[in-house]
Amino acid sequence: MGSTSAENSSKGSVDRRDLIKRSAALGLISVPTMSFLSACASGGGDDSSDNDTEGKTSKTNPFGVKDGGKLDVVIFKGGYGDDYAKAWEASFKKKWGVTSVHTGTQEITGKLQPRFNAGNPPDIVDDSGAQQIPIDVLYKNGQLLDLAEVLDAPSIDDPAKKVRDTLIPGTLDAGMQGGKVVALNYIYTVWGLWYSGKLFKEKGWTEPKTWDEFLAICKDAKSQGIGGLAHQGKYPYYINVAIMDLIAKTGGLEAMKAIDNLEPNAFVGSDAAKAAVEAIYEVVEKGYLMPGTNGLTHTESQTRWNQYKAVFITSGSWLENEQLKTTPSDFDMKFLPMPLLPGSKLPFQAIRAGSGEPFIIPAKAKNLPAAKEFVRMMLSKEWSTTFAKEANSLTIVKDGVDTGVQLRPGTQSTVEASKAAGDDTFRYLYTEWYSEMGTAIENASNELMAKRIQPAEWLKRAQAAVDKQAKDPESKKNHRD
Repeated sequence: MGSTSAENSSKGSVDRRDLIKRSAALGLISVPTMSFLSACASGGGDDSSDNDTEGKTSKTNPFGVKDGGKLDVVIFKGGYGDDYAKAWEASFKKKWGVTSVHTGTQEITGKLQPRFNAGNPPDIVDDSGAQQIPIDVLYKNGQLLDLAEVLDAPSIDDPAKKVRDTLIPGTLDAGMQGGKVVALNYIYTVWGLWYSGKLFKEKGWTEPKTWDEFLAICKDAKSQGIGGLAHQGKYPYYINVAIMDLIAKTGGLEAMKAIDNLEPNAFVGSDAAKAAVEAIYEVVEKGYLMPGTNGLTHTESQTRWNQYKAVFITSGSWLENEQLKTTPSDFDMKFLPMPLLPGSKLPFQAIRAGSGEPFIIPAKAKNLPAAKEFVRMMLSKEWSTTFAKEANSLTIVKDGVDTGVQLRPGTQSTVEASKAAGDDTFRYLYTEWYSEMGTAIENASNELMAKRIQPAEWLKRAQAAVDKQAKDPESKKNHRD
């Protein structure tokens, strides 16, 4: 990834033929919780390491891991749990003699912000969840290691190849800041709508491919005392999945890239953005939202959806894992691409897909050699397969899962959606590049869903967030061709 432009961004898609090949046999496994919102960070960093952690380098030990050291690992214990990381750590200790200090938590900012500020961060961090420390903030404060050395190292599975050449094309883009990959978004993720196959069968509904068909189901559901759409009101990241998907599918990849590239007509002056936000607001105006959804957290809203109190909900492919304890055994969870508005430039099967769940190495990590090797091993087939078995999800490693590994039905439905989409995938990058802008747009969406502002005002606020971000000189380092 030698340039600041997103790889494959001329098509705006991630090539998933390799994903499809390795996904063909998948269908059922085990897991726990995750969401995707951000917090704030401060402090500084440098690129120093403790000399006591440095061993002798070799072809099989490119970073000089020293036997008998310690590795401080913090994992977001959300939708994917942390059992996979414990298995990784046991494997790492067996091979290198390095003992891990493991922390599984959802309080990423609360636990780690003081450590970053004090210059005493962990060695490896899964920086995800509602209390994520924004990657762009950590990068601006000089607190992240450039992962180029890891990505250019020999692959464990095929030393003739660089690590980066074993990954699904385009999946490194989301971890780029200023032209450098500073976060490894490890999990192959799909975003869109979800529904219960059981409820659809009982009501005689068929999968809606157009927005009018979607609204018709919402109307029918309302007449029977069921909400049409649930959303995670306290975390408007999720309703933005619907809004932004509609913008991309209606206006095509150019409408998506206009937002990532901070163009002056990204929202105001965009017919696609106007149509998308008006479509979502129609759901609000017609009373098709699940009652109370605006005041609920992600898990509260999703649990009521599991109780058949709403037909649809927006989320990413971690949803099934997050809801294991509350999903009825016969719920038949299914994924659905966003239905089409009239005149859409992308087909119905087009989906937002790409890499999620960012792992980082802090610049001031005490054991940098071991941290680098740990990430290299994460990108091996063995550890990728371990993740699939333990966490019910695919990674960004091409052909990275042994045959015989099965995913649960809801997650399997995202694999089928990926196969159907082919090259018709898209992926926004502003959420990773510009956390302040992303939060401003989410706040506008929160006001929209509560009927405190109208679509025209939402467009103005979203455009204002874009225009403010465009004034930051650092923004010029990020661009999609």
